[in-house]
Amino acid sequence: MFQDRLSRTPTCLTLPGLDGSDARHWQSLWERERPGIERVDLGNWSNPSRNQWISRLERVLARADGPVVLVAHSLACHLVAWWAGMAGEAASRPVAGAMLVAPPDLDRVAIDPRIADFAPVPRTVLPFPAVLVASRDDPWSSFARSREMAGNWLAAFCDAGALGHINSQSGVGSWPDGQAVLDRLLDHVCARGDHRMDEGVAPARPTMEAMIAA
Repeated sequence: MFQDRLSRTPTCLTLPGLDGSDARHWQSLWERERPGIERVDLGNWSNPSRNQWISRLERVLARADGPVVLVAHSLACHLVAWWAGMAGEAASRPVAGAMLVAPPDLDRVAIDPRIADFAPVPRTVLPFPAVLVASRDDPWSSFARSREMAGNWLAAFCDAGALGHINSQSGVGSWPDGQAVLDRLLDHVCARGDHRMDEGVAPARPTMEAMIAA
């Protein structure tokens, strides 16, 4: 039976975006340096298919033996939103929360044709606590548009400063500030105890703005 806190710390699953995350990317460094973090192999990193990525994520989550927090970068943020929209409230059973970093604006006139399959930007209200982390000078999305996506998804919004696309070219290394956001998210979902993987009860909508500096 669930107590006031989750019965176990969630496993964190990293979801890279287009072309994957190279060895210098913060996701790769977190996987090597932090316990309880592993990558989901979505396949076809350089020529992604939305349906294939959704199917692979669904298979991984179906095998989860405990709560999961998704840590998505770039295009994978939209994967999370598309999958959650298809799964509905059932998405809240395996997923305790999500950290969504630098989602691109797929509604721009000129986007990489390789990611057009993921457009338009889904407007799904996520059924689990989420925080969107955005850079003020991301070449793939304006800061205002990133904030709008967070609002559509009912995710808390975190201002990362001027870090480009928050990738390996951003020079953030292990990105300590990002790890602090993830740690606050983990504390939040554990302390609230509103994740009910076994009972299938949808979580109440979180208010995380007080926890994440906007």
